[in-house]
Order: sequence, then C-alpha cells, then structure tokens
Amino acid sequence: MNFKKLALFGVAATVAVAAAWQLPTSSSSFAPVLFADSMKCDLAGYKSASGLTAAMEQDVLTVTWAGQSGAELRARYAVDNGQPLIRELSVHKSGGQWASLGQNLAPEYHVVSGIRRLGQDQAAPLRAAGIELTPDVVNKQRWYAFWDAPLVLPGGPEMQESAARARGLAAGREGRGGRGGRGFDEAAALQPSRAFGPPRTAAEIKRADSSFHATSCSVKTDGQSLEVTFPGLSMGIFAGDLRFTVYRGTNLMRMDAIAKTNEQWIAYKYDAGLKGLSTSLTQRIAWNDTGGHAQSNRVGGVVNPVLARVKAENRLIMAEGKNGSIAAFPPPHTFFFTREKDTNLGFVWYRKDAEGRFAIGVGMPEREEETQYVENFALYNAPPGTAQKMGVYFYVSPDAAEPTRQAVMAFTHDDMFKPLPGYKTMVNHFHLDFTGRVRASGSFDTPLQDLVAMKSLGLNVVGLSDFHFELHPNDPGPLRLADQKDYFEATRRASDRDFLVTAWEEPSAYFGGHYNIMWPKNVYWTKVRQPGQPFVENDPKYGKVYHTGSAEDVQQMMDAEGAYWYHAHPRTKSTTGYPDMIWDKPYVKNDRYLGLAFKPGMGQDNSEVRMCEWRCFDAVDTMNNMYANSGVRPKYIIADIDTYRKGPEDDLYANFPVNYLKIDKTPGPDEDYSPVLKSLRDGNFFVTTGEILIKSYNVEGTAAKRTITADVEWTFPLNFVEVVWGDGKKVEHQVISATDLGAFGTKRFSIPFDATGKAWVRFAVWDSAGNGAFVQPIWLNTSKTTN
Repeated sequence: MNFKKLALFGVAATVAVAAAWQLPTSSSSFAPVLFADSMKCDLAGYKSASGLTAAMEQDVLTVTWAGQSGAELRARYAVDNGQPLIRELSVHKSGGQWASLGQNLAPEYHVVSGIRRLGQDQAAPLRAAGIELTPDVVNKQRWYAFWDAPLVLPGGPEMQESAARARGLAAGREGRGGRGGRGFDEAAALQPSRAFGPPRTAAEIKRADSSFHATSCSVKTDGQSLEVTFPGLSMGIFAGDLRFTVYRGTNLMRMDAIAKTNEQWIAYKYDAGLKGLSTSLTQRIAWNDTGGHAQSNRVGGVVNPVLARVKAENRLIMAEGKNGSIAAFPPPHTFFFTREKDTNLGFVWYRKDAEGRFAIGVGMPEREEETQYVENFALYNAPPGTAQKMGVYFYVSPDAAEPTRQAVMAFTHDDMFKPLPGYKTMVNHFHLDFTGRVRASGSFDTPLQDLVAMKSLGLNVVGLSDFHFELHPNDPGPLRLADQKDYFEATRRASDRDFLVTAWEEPSAYFGGHYNIMWPKNVYWTKVRQPGQPFVENDPKYGKVYHTGSAEDVQQMMDAEGAYWYHAHPRTKSTTGYPDMIWDKPYVKNDRYLGLAFKPGMGQDNSEVRMCEWRCFDAVDTMNNMYANSGVRPKYIIADIDTYRKGPEDDLYANFPVNYLKIDKTPGPDEDYSPVLKSLRDGNFFVTTGEILIKSYNVEGTAAKRTITADVEWTFPLNFVEVVWGDGKKVEHQVISATDLGAFGTKRFSIPFDATGKAWVRFAVWDSAGNGAFVQPIWLNTSKTTN
C-alpha cells in the first residue's frame, strides 16, 4: 500500500484505506498523516508460523500474533521521514471485529547520562586492607558503585538541603549526649562527598532525545517471539537500533532502544514511550494511585511541555478507550538499580502534546526525593561498546482499563510471592530502626507499616537488622543488652501464625566486609571484649552473654549457638574486595559461612542477560571451584534486601528477590528457627525474583551419567535455562534456549549431564524480561542429590 499515492486522492483514498484496514473513517478519529517513506524489510530471519506472522505490502510491515483468551493483535509498521511508526495498533476478541487502539504511534526516548565514580564506601575497605587505589583498581570497582549520584552537582539545591538536614541530625545527636555523634563538615556536605575523585561538573551531564534515520527493517522469528528491528537510532552519545518484540500466546509487546556508547564511565537513565495516542480512540489515561485507588486523566487540561510522572501502584499506566486499552509498564526488576529506600518516585508518565493527543511511557527520575539519600542514585552502567537494552512493555487488550490492569498484574502474581506447597518464603536484612520505633509507639504490640507491607507480599520469614545506625551496637554491656532484650520481645510480638520476624543483625565485625548473622534462637552478645572480660558470662539479668573481640571469638560463639553468616552486598559498598580478600581464612572455609547475598541492582547493566553476573555468580562460582574436593560444603547465593524504612505505598516487589525455603512449617514466635537455618545450610532452597518458580530440582544418576531435572513454572515468556558447573579450575555454562516456551507455562526440564571431571553443578532459569530463578550449587560426589 503506497501512502504517498493514496494521499493525492484525498477523502476517497482515506475511505479506501479505512475499508481495507477496517478503520474508522471520521476525520476526527482517523490519523491525518498518511505519508510513508519507501521501506524495505529483510525477512531472511523470519519463519512463518501459525499465530505469529509478518507480511510486507509495499511500504508497510504487518505483524499479527495470537494473544490471550482468544484475542488477536496486529501492529502495522512504517517509516515517515526516517521515524519508525506503528501505523496502526489494533486488537479483536475471539469472533469479533478488528478495532483500532492507536494510529501513527511514534516511539520516543530521552536519555540523561553522567560519569560513574567510585564511592568512598568502596574505597575505604580497600584502603583498610592495604590495597593501593591505582587507576586499574578504581576502574574495576567503579562500575559497582552504590553511593554514587552522577546527576547531582556540588553545591546544588539537593546538596544544600542535605547539608541542612545533616546539621540538624548532628545537633540532635549532640543533644542526646552524642549517641553515635560525628562532627559536621558543611563544606563536605555541599558536594557528593561519597564519590571518590574530583567534584562533578555540569559539563559531565548530557541529555539527548531520540532521533531516527531508518530506511529499512529486519524481521526475525525466535521461538515464540517475533522481532522487528529498525536501524538508525541516535540519542546523543548513544546510537543503535529500535526493536519491537511480540510473543505468541500473550498480548505483550516490548519496545527496546538497543544502543551503545563509546564514551568512558557512562552512567545513564532513560524514559521511553509512545506518542500520538488520540482521545478519539483512547479517551482517558488510567492508573491506580499508591493507596490502591483508581485514578484517571481525560486529557482535558492544558498541554504538558514535559513528562508528568505518575506515582502509580504496580508501575503501571493505561490508555483506555471504547475498543480496549494499552498498558505501559517497565520490566519488573531489571528496570531498577538499587537504592537505600524503595519509595515510589513515579516510574510511569503521561504527557498531553496537543488537543486530543497524548503520550504514555515509563522512566526514571533524575534523583532521590528524600534529601538524606540524594548521593544515592547510581543509575545504570553503560560500559563502552555494550548494547544497552532500554525496555518498556505495552499490553494491548480489547478490554477496559481494570481487566487490562489485572491481566498485566498476572505476570507478577499481583506483585506477590506465590505460595508453593512445601516451601516458605524468606527475606533478610532490613534496617528499620524497629526497636526504637516500637518503643516510641508506647507498645511492643504496635504493628509497624513496614512489616504490614512485607506480609502483604506473601512473605513468611522476615529477618531484621537492628543495631546498624540505631540503638547501641558497639556498647560493651548494659546498653546493648537492654536493647537486645527489647529487640527480642518486639520481634516475638510482631510474629504471627505463618509469619516469623527474627531479631538478626548485620554486625560486620572482625571477619571483613559487611555480613549478616542468623541465629536459631535469641542470643545475647556484644561486639566488644574488654581486657580481662570472659568470653562467656552468666549475667544475673540476661543469662548467658557472649563477649567477642576477634574473628575466633565470633566463630566460637556461632559454633556454640548454631548460627550462620553470609556476606552482604558482595564486591561493593563496604564489602568491596570481599569475599575475595579472605578466601583463605578458616572462618570462610568453615561450614557456618554460607556464602553471599543476591542483591542484583548494584552495578545494574542492561546489556547483561543475567542479574548480578560478576558480583554474585562469579564470586560464588569462584569460591566453589576453590573449595571443591576440600571437605568444605558448597557456598550459596542468598536473596537479600538491605534497605531502610518502608511502607505499603512503596514499590517493594520490584526490589525484593526472595528465598523459597524447603520447609513444611514456618516456626512460631516461641520456637527456635533451626528449620530455617537447616534449609539454608543444606542448600534446600531456590532464589527468585518472583515470576519463575522451581518447584522441584534433582541431580539424578551415578558416576559420569547424570541428569538435571527441574519442574519450572513461569509467567513472562522464557529466554533460556542453563546448567553451570566447575571442575576446580574453570566455570562453564551449558545454555539452552527456551524462547519456544511462551507466557504462563510449566515444564519439566530433563537435561543429560556428563559429570566427568566436574566438581559441582547448579541450574538457573531466565526469562525475556530479565527475571530469574536459580537453585544452589551442589557437589557431585554423591549418587543423588535432591533440592
């Protein structure tokens, strides 16, 4: 269909096009732009399949795919002055007629970038270990910065506010007798003092809008998905392609800018969306606010020159019309780099461009809202030459906004961790000032909003970490022990049937790096052992009390009480250089050391297909290769949260990986927690972002002939599964494509595995949205291991 020729014939041509496409013919509803550039599409990678087709007719590419519940979706692509367009997006229910939801929809991207710096919190442990901060050391570690804010300038308004708040906190500490007091340096507070290196300058910050110079496209079938790629994308220092991906069996459509930069040390954020939506087809914008109430905008106000960021529940916004709805939302986890708090900053947006015309999309703001965290907004990494995937999802539905919202929420189980028979969900590492807040409430029975929010996610075991910035962590006796007594009682009262709150801690004493210690019961202890003070004493008020002054003391205490520990945020923050620097230490080789935390967003790189590749998986795989055949039990990766105060209005699910422990019952508040720790120690658990469940896993067989079997359930279409193993020297991956497995499926994987010369093995599953689930490594010296 040649639009340039059709346009010459005016209304008659419009009616002809409408008849051919079954579009509305009124001048108010039919998109006025009919011109199209000449466009050729390479179909060499396309394979025709029922329910997933592509066809080129003159200068328009038509993609049709089978959706959910009998729906069928259609997108027509064209190019206008180099700009790729969705000429028409339509849908019909089973047995119904095609109905248009949008015409001449134009993709748009906005990118803001700065320069990545090493955090002072990363530099400190390296210096303490005697490691010189050479350019090579700094350049390796700076990609994993957490306390970094590349878009916040010295002396800016954010830093002025932060300095004022710091002055108030310092004065408050002095007024309370200097508890935890530190001197206040206003000059240091007026610049991002946590960043290592010279002060930032405005010239480092670069902003760019997308522009396109497309003359062609390519079409590729990959299992159940079909990709349409347009070259010629430019965004300032980034350049690359624009890609649309649809998936047979679901109404999802993903849009990606796949772009590279050759600049050094780039950290960036992006906004992405579709403009050109018309109120003649979609009359209103809809979302749920953070209180769960339905909200809408009928696009009747003034024109918006900039994006209107919406603090929407579940990271979801919709354009609704009489023919159906289009929802926009980000990938549920990989979109988020790690922050100190999970506050909802407004991750979706709309914009009124003209009367009757608007846009919707997703994006990140440029900074934190709470002034004490303005230096903590690290953005994404873009190492030179890496293909950054800047993704946004659209869900095309013949239904109204609310059923469309429910359909989208099914991909994240309504932002909950789905119950799985034989398993209980567990998360750890929360700095909530829990004890201080329940004391201030006047009752240990006061429900804190933090725990209310976490319980609503479907969590069964929540490990707290008081004694971080609050209470008296380093007190040698009466003050800390009194705090512990209240901590123990308050967590006991916060627990419920099938909901256990534990009084654990991040002591970070003597071993090196930051770590979490988990107890099977409440234990009184101090991190200070004064001269002449016994290791264990019987206190008349608190009973048995341990006093520790060395790694050996802590190890002996854990051995006596059945505790376990693992490193928090490995290879970054105050654990930079760890566990690497202490792999040879006896307390790391000891079986009470479980391994390290899975907190993936620190060093988020959108070119990677696995979360936390170097910080988490490389670290644990290296450890297991070192300890293979040494009598040491395997080391594991444990889902860990490490955030501060939160509430039901926060965006928790997106930032919460979770452990599914293979235990039948959640321990009660007056029982010991040994089943929880035994499941962790034995590796009888899997970790997931929530969308993928590994319901069972076995390594079967003997000697060299083994078989990996796993029962897997998922929501987003899968990408690949992998078997990972080590032989004591190197780590290898067997990656098996799973793109033929569409949305909302189950499958028993049975993968032959030659164990010859191999020491350990693990299994993982990754989906098309970057979500993942994995089991723990096991040694291959037994005939059969079940997890």
